Amino acid sequence: MTALGVVFRPQLPPERLRAVARLADEVGLEELWLWEDCFLEGGVSTAAAALAWTERVRIGIGLLPVPLRNVAVTAMEAATLERLFPGRAVLTVGHGVQDWMGQVGARADSPLGLLGEHLDALRALLRGERVSVRGRYVRLDDVALDWPPRSPVDVLAGGTGPRTLRLSGEKADGTLLTCATSVDGVRRARRLAEEGRRAAGRGGHHRVVVYLLAATGAGADARLRAELAAEGLASVPDVGVAGDAAAVAGAVRRLAEAGADTVVLQPTADEPDPEGFVRFAAEEVRPLLP
Repeated sequence: MTALGVVFRPQLPPERLRAVARLADEVGLEELWLWEDCFLEGGVSTAAAALAWTERVRIGIGLLPVPLRNVAVTAMEAATLERLFPGRAVLTVGHGVQDWMGQVGARADSPLGLLGEHLDALRALLRGERVSVRGRYVRLDDVALDWPPRSPVDVLAGGTGPRTLRLSGEKADGTLLTCATSVDGVRRARRLAEEGRRAAGRGGHHRVVVYLLAATGAGADARLRAELAAEGLASVPDVGVAGDAAAVAGAVRRLAEAGADTVVLQPTADEPDPEGFVRFAAEEVRPLLP
């Protein structure tokens, strides 16, 4: 079964989140995803609020840039969310946009090295282990969580490049892909993640989540084309979808058949009716999916 989600884009003011999250819960949407884009809205703060306002919808954070956080803080926040709202928070970490990391003096010489060290330490802390490590970027001295999660917590990694995708398979529990990912790109990402997983001797299922840029209603085609152009994706084939529920569901199915476990509909930044988009996803698109 393909899970379906929607992005609450941080181009919307934070005070809009409550209504959107409550509606997502009410109409049965499976997942609502939040972004931590510089310098818009915080990922953990918005996730905690959305979880507190709702009862069942899963809340994804996609993603927390690791250069901005000490890994112990990430672990404390992830553990706290899990204990407060068991099984409902989906945590993703990643490189962050390098220009933004540079703006705040946090750009790493080796983003891949930092992400690998962060994932190793984060997952160990969330397993309740006591961790001492002296890496290039991550340094912990006899650190353990006093309130570790009661159940295992999956940690996803966001990535696009082949080395990051292999690293995600090696060290993370799933991979988050951007809306620039085509159907072939999903196949490639799953293959690379599985290569990393096999190289690390890991079994089990590796979850793949992908954003799908989508527009519906009046002016949908124009809004989609404008957003693709603004993101430099106008010439990229098989990215984004505009149209009715059948058209959007068809695009979701193609991504699922390529290997995506979860498809998250990403509205355009100028989506005129965020609440209506959530209702459209849950009540019109979801019934057309397996």
